Amino acid sequence: MRPWPGVLQAFADRLPVSDRTPPLSLREGNTPLVPSVSVARDLPDAELYFKWEGANPTGSFKDRGMVVAVAKALEAGAQAVVCASTGNTAASAAAYAARAGLRCLVVLPEGAVAEGKLAQARVHGALVASVACSFDAALRLVREASERLSLALVNSLNPYRLEGQKTAAFEIVDQLGGPPDVVVLPVGNAGNITAYWRGFCEALPAHRRPQMWGVQAEGAAPLVLGRPVERPQTVASAIRIGRPASWEGAIRAVSESGGRIFAVSDDEILHAQARLAQEEGLFVEPASAASVAGLLRLAREGVRVRGTVVAVLTGHGLKDPSSADRTPFPIRVDPTVEALAALLQITPAEGG
Repeated sequence: MRPWPGVLQAFADRLPVSDRTPPLSLREGNTPLVPSVSVARDLPDAELYFKWEGANPTGSFKDRGMVVAVAKALEAGAQAVVCASTGNTAASAAAYAARAGLRCLVVLPEGAVAEGKLAQARVHGALVASVACSFDAALRLVREASERLSLALVNSLNPYRLEGQKTAAFEIVDQLGGPPDVVVLPVGNAGNITAYWRGFCEALPAHRRPQMWGVQAEGAAPLVLGRPVERPQTVASAIRIGRPASWEGAIRAVSESGGRIFAVSDDEILHAQARLAQEEGLFVEPASAASVAGLLRLAREGVRVRGTVVAVLTGHGLKDPSSADRTPFPIRVDPTVEALAALLQITPAEGG
């Protein structure tokens, strides 16, 4: 079996690449579609799978689009890339810029980025600027900087980002052997749900395309409210965005697919994160758990979720290690089997 080549090579016939596009790759994509063993019990009419995007090289779905954006920047002769980020975009941009031999400037909202993501951007050699403003203001800043300083902007405003992210839709269809009925995604800047819908539209006839369900955090739910949120607040930092760049694309995806967009509380997000870790073996960052939190809310409200359902888990839990602080800390015990047995509340066998 040949090794997986990465998104640019695997989907070259479906991406805006040519012989002049550098074959950039960290072997992104080809992430697992994991069947649920626990959460599915709450959805008796559904067959539930998790698209585990935390298995990408930098631990999030961003790698799919970033490899295309950075490769095209390199093709165009760029010397440096720039992005605003709540964390995952920064980590991905820094990694792919390093691989491509480009400089990378990252602008982060001060105090709003998880330590794991910040560490990634720093270790990959990015120039990291912290600014005292919201993500939306940081995005405006880097857009101006990209124009005045001739930098390649690699936020999801870059059309190549969405082109790369749509490849997850192709994979889901291939992995299932057909289309799902519903795809559920966390929604922050809204590029991912826009890209998935684009992928399904390219891969499937209209009558076979899945419904797209978007889930936002209640404190950062501009698409649910129908207006920007000036000071978005949520424990899920990756979707703490009040003015999504792909607003229109997300609304179009939901509308055209006959889907829905709704919000869940931070408590529901953290509960879903704990269930995924402790019952499914999948450690996700809080934002990633929003898709599952949405499904669990619908189940509690008596909404019957039917058919084949794919919940997208967008990023690994080690992106935000502070989220593990809510779990029990190590318990100090004596170095004896008896002490371990007492901890487990079992009786040790005699002898040995």
